[in-house]
Amino acid sequence: MARDYAARCPVSLVRNTWLVATAILLASQGFGAQKVRVEEELEAYPTESVDLRCEFIDGGGRTKLTQVSWIWEPIDGQRDNIAVYHPLYGQSFPNLSFKDRVVFLHNSLENPSIRISNLKMSDAGRYTCEYATYPSGNEQGTTTLVMLAKPKNSAKVVTAQAGTKSVVVAQCEAADGKPAATIKWLASVGGNHSTSTTDGPDGTVTVRSEYRLVPTPADNGREVTCMVDQRTQERPWVHSVKLSVEYPPSVSIEGYDNNWYVGRSDAVLLCMANGNPEPTTVTWTAASGALPDTVVVSGNKLTVRKVDDAVNTTFICEVKNKHGASSHQITTIVIEEKRQVTPGPSSGAVIGGILGALAFIGIIGGIIYFIRKRLEDGEGPPKHKPPPPVKAGSSTEMLTKPSKPPTTTEMAPLSPGEVYYEPTGGEPVTNLDDETSGALNGGAPPVLDDSAKYDKINELKDRAADSHHGNDLDPSNHEPSAGNISRGESFVSPAMYV
Repeated sequence: MARDYAARCPVSLVRNTWLVATAILLASQGFGAQKVRVEEELEAYPTESVDLRCEFIDGGGRTKLTQVSWIWEPIDGQRDNIAVYHPLYGQSFPNLSFKDRVVFLHNSLENPSIRISNLKMSDAGRYTCEYATYPSGNEQGTTTLVMLAKPKNSAKVVTAQAGTKSVVVAQCEAADGKPAATIKWLASVGGNHSTSTTDGPDGTVTVRSEYRLVPTPADNGREVTCMVDQRTQERPWVHSVKLSVEYPPSVSIEGYDNNWYVGRSDAVLLCMANGNPEPTTVTWTAASGALPDTVVVSGNKLTVRKVDDAVNTTFICEVKNKHGASSHQITTIVIEEKRQVTPGPSSGAVIGGILGALAFIGIIGGIIYFIRKRLEDGEGPPKHKPPPPVKAGSSTEMLTKPSKPPTTTEMAPLSPGEVYYEPTGGEPVTNLDDETSGALNGGAPPVLDDSAKYDKINELKDRAADSHHGNDLDPSNHEPSAGNISRGESFVSPAMYV
C-alpha cells in the first residue's frame, strides 16, 4: 500500500504542475490578447463634444479585421449599437438618438474613433469598441463616459417676522449639478441650517439649504453667506444676503428743551419711529382733546407757531405699520419767562484745566520731596567712618575706650591727665589728650606703653606721700582727702584696714 502511494505521488505532482503552468499560460495569452486600445474614462459636459478613441494593435499582422462596432451601455439600461463601420458596406448609425450626433473620425478599421456632439446628461455610460476578427473572434475595449454638470447656484433672503419661533430667513440652492454640490453657511447670527437633495431625470442633482433662526429686530440687515462647493467649480461659489426681519414700530419724541416760554415761536417736536416695513401713518393728538390752533402738523413734525397756555398739555404721537402700532407722549410745560441757559465750559477747556492741576500737584510733590531729602541728609549721622583701632602694643593704641560702653552715670568726661579705672577692676587709663598730644590714630589720645604707665603711677604715689610728710606710717594716715586730690592724681583710695 505504501508502495502504491509512493508510485502515485510523483505522477500527481507532475500533473498539478502542468495544470498550474497551463493556467498561467492561458491567463498570459488572455492578457496578451487585449489588442484594442481605448481610454478608460473620460469626463464631459452637456452641449459639448467628446472624442472616443479606439485603435486595433496587431504586432504580427496575422489578424483579419472584418467589422467594428461602438456599443453604448447606459448606467441603467441595455446595450445598444450606436455606430458600425464595415469596409464594404460603410458606416451605419442604428440608434436614432445618436444618429445626427455621432461621426467616425477616420474611415479605417484600424482606427475607428468617433465623436459625439451636443452631449446630454443621459449620454453617460459605458462605450465599447468591439472588433469582429478572424480567426481569434471578437476583440473589444471599453471607455466610461462621466457626464459632469455645473450647478446653477443662487441665494435669496426670506422675509420673516420677529417672534419667538425659529423660521426660515434665507435659502441657498445648487440646481442641476453632477455630482451633487455641498452647501455651507457663514453667519454671525445664532442659527442653524437644513439641507435636502432632489435627483433629476437626467442624472443631475439639485441641493437646497435653508437657514433658520429666531428673528429679532436687531437681526434685520445682518448678513449671512452661502458657500457652494462642487467638483466642476475651480473655487467655491460665495454669495451674501441681508436678512429682512419685520417688526412693529418703536416711537420716541425729540425736540422738547424744557424752555417753552410764553411768546416763543416755532417750537418743534419730532416723532421718531423705527420699524420694518417703514411706518405708513403718523398721527399727532393732545391729551386735552384737539390740537391747539397754534399747532401745525406735517408728517412726523409738530410745530408750535406761538407758545401760550394752550400748549401747556401732553402731546401724543402714534405710528403704524402692517405689524402693529406704537405711541409715545411728552408733557410740555409753559413758563412765564425764558430761562437763561449758561453755556458750560468746552471740553477742551475742561481737559486743559485737569492737565494743569495735575502738573501743579506734581510740582508741589517734587518740592516737598526735595525739602525732606535735604532735612534727612542734614540731621542724619555723619557719612564718614572712624578709623579702625590699632592692635595692642602699638604706640597709637587707644586705651581710653572701655570694654563696654559706659553710661553717663558710670563715667564723667576726664580732663587731660586724669586716670579712669573700670568698675570691673580693670587697668587704669589716663587721659593724656592735650594741646600737644598728637593726632595719631585719627585724633585718638596717645597711648603709653607699659613702662611709661607704671612710671606715671609711681610718680603719683610719691606726690601723695610728700603731701602727708610727718604723719605716722599707719596706712590709714596715708589716705588722701577726696577734696585734696589734684589734677593728674589718682582718685583710687588705698587699702583700708578694718
